[in-house]
Amino acid sequence: MRLTRFSDYAIRVALYLAAHDDRLCSIAEVAKAYDISQNHLMKVVSDLARAGFVQSQRGRTGGIRLACPPSEINIGALIRHTEGEIDLVGCTECRLNGACRLPGPLDLALDAFFAVLSRYSLADALGQGGIERLHRLLPLSKPPSCREERD
Repeated sequence: MRLTRFSDYAIRVALYLAAHDDRLCSIAEVAKAYDISQNHLMKVVSDLARAGFVQSQRGRTGGIRLACPPSEINIGALIRHTEGEIDLVGCTECRLNGACRLPGPLDLALDAFFAVLSRYSLADALGQGGIERLHRLLPLSKPPSCREERD
């Protein structure tokens, strides 16, 4: 199974916010750190905020942060949310629908996939020393200066 880019970005946002839980972060900052589209990231963050994974604060001094501690954000729940309804091989449109018995095993495999992910939190994904590693790996680990924001 391959996760969508939307899920990939959602996980990246969550990891970034976990590594910067001492302050509000901007979408522009996160987009720059990962070198990804700010417009696409705005959609991801908006969805995560509606779902309660992220809190957003509007205004000049606004930004985004995790809605709860990383240890309380379940990776399985996050990915299940961002992926939505998953049909692994499009069985509903298949001519063999009703005759083929593969949908049952595929559903079991998908359930097993999410069962494994549900055993892990965002804190588990960071692991011991993960925040320090993220700060070393990401090119922007502090808020941009006012001058950088205007550029």
